[in-house]
Amino acid sequence: MQSPNAGDSPLDNTLAGGDQMPRLWSGWRIPYILADDDERSKGHVEGLTLFEGIEQSGLDDSVTYVLWRGEHCFALLNAYPYTSGHLMVLPKKAAVNLEDLDEETYIELFAGVRMGIEAVKAEYQPDGVNMGMNLGRASGAGVPDHIHVHVLPRWSGDTNFMTSIAEARVLPESLGDSWTRLRAAWPTK
Repeated sequence: MQSPNAGDSPLDNTLAGGDQMPRLWSGWRIPYILADDDERSKGHVEGLTLFEGIEQSGLDDSVTYVLWRGEHCFALLNAYPYTSGHLMVLPKKAAVNLEDLDEETYIELFAGVRMGIEAVKAEYQPDGVNMGMNLGRASGAGVPDHIHVHVLPRWSGDTNFMTSIAEARVLPESLGDSWTRLRAAWPTK
């Protein structure tokens, strides 16, 4: 049975009475998921990884969403966030493995992670924070040639029916607004 509004919006408005449950579509994400490494690198600077290209682009940080730059590492918003405020901390020079980092970069990477967590907590007051790395494509790394540490705020009950059943995430804030908030909250240590 279809609802009276079926086909009127990007929602699939069929009813759950035996048919499909309504779904929000995020078709912008599938091209990235299905792309091979050559396709992912289109439009990027030759010889640089995606993240090296962003960091070295010369564009204003408000355009690239770079939040912080250290001597060896930097932080930026995730362009495909799981929650508002989802950021990444990474070395300026690409490394595939954590053990490939020199001591100074390793220390600064995790100092940057600590600063990112402080900024997320100060600005978003989450109930918790996820912090982690996916090392290698088999672990789920979307950009396996450049390690990065994810930092994202979490709230009790934030995995609701939208994520669990509708396979969609609701982000109540634009990337630009997240950048402005986190940039202002970034520790100046």
